[in-house]
Amino acid sequence: MSIATDPSTTPAPTRQASHRTILMCKPDFFTVSYRINPWMNPENPTDTSVAVQQWQTLYDTYVGLGFDVHLIDPIAGLPDMVYSANGGFVLDGKAYGANFTYPERQPEGPAYMDWFAANGYDVSVPVEVNEGEGDFLLVGDVILAGTGFRTDTTSHAELSSIFGREVITLNLINPSFYHLDTAIAVLDPETTDGSNNIAYLESAFDEPSLAILRQRYPDAILVSEEDAAILGLNSYSDGYNVVIAAKAKGFEAQLRERGYNPIGVDLSELLLGGGGVKCCTLELRR
Repeated sequence: MSIATDPSTTPAPTRQASHRTILMCKPDFFTVSYRINPWMNPENPTDTSVAVQQWQTLYDTYVGLGFDVHLIDPIAGLPDMVYSANGGFVLDGKAYGANFTYPERQPEGPAYMDWFAANGYDVSVPVEVNEGEGDFLLVGDVILAGTGFRTDTTSHAELSSIFGREVITLNLINPSFYHLDTAIAVLDPETTDGSNNIAYLESAFDEPSLAILRQRYPDAILVSEEDAAILGLNSYSDGYNVVIAAKAKGFEAQLRERGYNPIGVDLSELLLGGGGVKCCTLELRR
């Protein structure tokens, strides 16, 4: 005879933090002067000094967690350069550069590729349109690749040919979640034994993509529309510590239940440009 257990009394798994190396860009020139996503409204004033203060808190949080944090110099006239995740995808000492959809951001691609080259990475100049880790997420030994609004599906084959990894295409359908890293959070980045997990927003994906996510990640955390609407999923995890939007309280509770340590950071000023924690964080993998 089997005995039912109460999930609320089941001990949370023991999580293990892993060392992270990341690239960030200080928002010295941050403002919203154009509109290329639903979050941006040039008529609403932004405060660059507040953006810098909030970004500094994120930077200090990462340093406090023992991360190696590298910096790329911001460039005047490129206010979105702070969203370093979009600058490329780095794995195995190779960097696949970004080729942005909108002209306003296109100069960021060469700027980031120059940094990669100067810091010893083997740079692959993109042929296809892609927006880096905004739409490419490494989960274990596979790469989840978003499309629908920014990154073209043709870049997925280019990505696979460069890194030799399985690339899984996921189609985004909600304009408010135009990058994959706004709709999926990678919670266990290091594990390759199938135990790695994610959190995601169901309504951000079409049905074929949902079928893939449900089959591959049956224990995923399903995040509420409320938490996703403040880019709660745009978070960054070392396997134990998960840096998230401070106001994403429901997601915070879900993470604690699963044995993670959520750390809330207020990036409300940078949210005016459509970015959060993960947008400001590009992982560097040797």
